[in-house]
Amino acid sequence: MKAIVIAGSFSGCGKTTVSLGLMAALKRRGLRVAPFKVGPDFIDPGYHARITGRPGRNLDGWMLPRESNRDAFRKSCADADVAVVEGVMGLYDGYDGKTENGSTAQMAKWLGLPVLLVVDARSMARSAAALVQGFENFDPALPFAGVMFNQLGSPRHLSFLREAIEGAVRMPCLGGMLREAAIAIPERHLGLVTREEHCLDDAAVGRLADRVEAALDIDRLLKGLPEAAGPVDAEAVRAARPVDPVRIGVARDPAFCFYYPDNLELLEGRGAQLVFFSPTRDAAPPPDLGGIYLGGGYPELFAGPLAANESMRRCIREHSLTGMPIYAECGGFMYLCSELQDQQDRRFPMAGCFPFKTRMLERLKALGYREVQLACRAIIGEKGAVIRGHEFHYSEMPDAQGAAEGVYRITSRDGIQQTTEGHALRRTLGSYIHLHFGSAPQAAAAFVDSCRAYRTERNRTA
Repeated sequence: MKAIVIAGSFSGCGKTTVSLGLMAALKRRGLRVAPFKVGPDFIDPGYHARITGRPGRNLDGWMLPRESNRDAFRKSCADADVAVVEGVMGLYDGYDGKTENGSTAQMAKWLGLPVLLVVDARSMARSAAALVQGFENFDPALPFAGVMFNQLGSPRHLSFLREAIEGAVRMPCLGGMLREAAIAIPERHLGLVTREEHCLDDAAVGRLADRVEAALDIDRLLKGLPEAAGPVDAEAVRAARPVDPVRIGVARDPAFCFYYPDNLELLEGRGAQLVFFSPTRDAAPPPDLGGIYLGGGYPELFAGPLAANESMRRCIREHSLTGMPIYAECGGFMYLCSELQDQQDRRFPMAGCFPFKTRMLERLKALGYREVQLACRAIIGEKGAVIRGHEFHYSEMPDAQGAAEGVYRITSRDGIQQTTEGHALRRTLGSYIHLHFGSAPQAAAAFVDSCRAYRTERNRTA
């Protein structure tokens, strides 16, 4: 099996368009493509899945240890012909400015994969040689498959760039893509518009494949790739299901669509039978549940339908009042609060499990990795358990004080300052932080066990 990492010279250089187009072109050739995304991203993997027909997997050098990433890569490549790993931010950007932790470069070295460097060459000619040379020499341990220039003004522009790097760098130039707004995916405050809203139809996928086929020498790229580390057998990685399954409702629709596939699979591996439902469209959660999981997304964009669905809001609140384990992250947490105020100052009633109000801001409120330590026992673990995740949102809770128990202790990067996050009432736990259960699989086990215990209590009193 062959594999390539697609990395940008800086964030926003067009590596997502190149990655999607390459996946589409390879699949059109009849190859089975395993897609991956470096870093804590929910939106790009959705497009990866749309194009390849396989789950888009996250790899992360800060949230997950090296062996977990390598195992996840090998398992997902078990029946693939080629793997495409889309990088995060710029090639060397990660958790901080001092180390390679969480960077695309770190992941490429962990997996032993070469990098296709995508450079935004707008208004650039000979300077491109200095830029590419700097990336090539910054870390001698990092292998490169080649460079591809993006945002070109004309074919002649690419000729200038080829002339500039010839003899100045070791990596070959594998092509260049002209500027073209027609193939761009719309963006908004949390990144690209999600797959659930922006329908990347077959014609659009075909256009992406056409552009990358024309711009990139794919045959030369594939020929120069070494064989990746051998994948494991697909049957060998399927764990036995526990004998005591429990139904867990998972909110999934355009308002709530941010889930790591690993989180869902870890829950299933511990005995969860996941049942998906829509808080915007369904009248109530599915019956016979032991618990509910509400992921992140865009409740602010669907506040009207969420508020109008009174029966769903009432059912969620009643489940919380009866002690059902409910776990919610970011957008899901906002839905569990009493009210959502959008940027136009319109106010929408939400489920009311927590007495807090949330309001949208025009600026980014929080962004970055987070390490969580449980300050007390919770539905996702025992006191002292450590779980890693990330935070990224434009909203705030101005009144989130004292009404619910703070169960998370967040340590700053310097390892000293601690803040309180995570709010618990009864067995309802909500937080702005998206946790990756792969960083602490016992969290998935604890949540399933909590749901199983609730089901047993309910059956006993029925």
